[in-house]
Amino acid sequence: MNARGPAVEPDRAPADGYARRIDLPNAAATTALGAALAPHLRRGDLLALGGDLGAGKTTLARGLIRALGYRGPVPSPTFTLVQHYETDPAPVWHFDLYRIGHPDEVVELGFDEARADGIVLLEWSERLGADLPATRLDIQLDYAASGKTRVARLSGQRPWADRLQDLRL
Repeated sequence: MNARGPAVEPDRAPADGYARRIDLPNAAATTALGAALAPHLRRGDLLALGGDLGAGKTTLARGLIRALGYRGPVPSPTFTLVQHYETDPAPVWHFDLYRIGHPDEVVELGFDEARADGIVLLEWSERLGADLPATRLDIQLDYAASGKTRVARLSGQRPWADRLQDLRL
């Protein structure tokens, strides 16, 4: 771990995929991870953000959205369920599924349009169950053993290995 920023270590990646562990010593490092991911994204991408309440999902999303050029407020979508941001190279749709009761409810929130039109950031993605697209990038944020810092674990199928091979923080 580096006191100035995140330390990046390769994780054990499946033969056909991508995996990486990143130590996040503070909120600024979590924001920096979001910013570092931004230039690697394109229309149709889905990032599944996992972790307990307060693990840093919205902080990471905020860093990513800001790095894509959005300058307005970036609130948590906990109560609105979805926030939309006009950014380049594609709009970002930030969903929070914590309060949905059934996976079909995401269709009413514009999920299909978001997947076709933009970049999707999906908090509490496990609520989609089998409807969660396989081509996603999973980002699991957890507290480190010390309880004071966090760890991000990124994993995805083969295309992510190619696209994120030069991810630098």
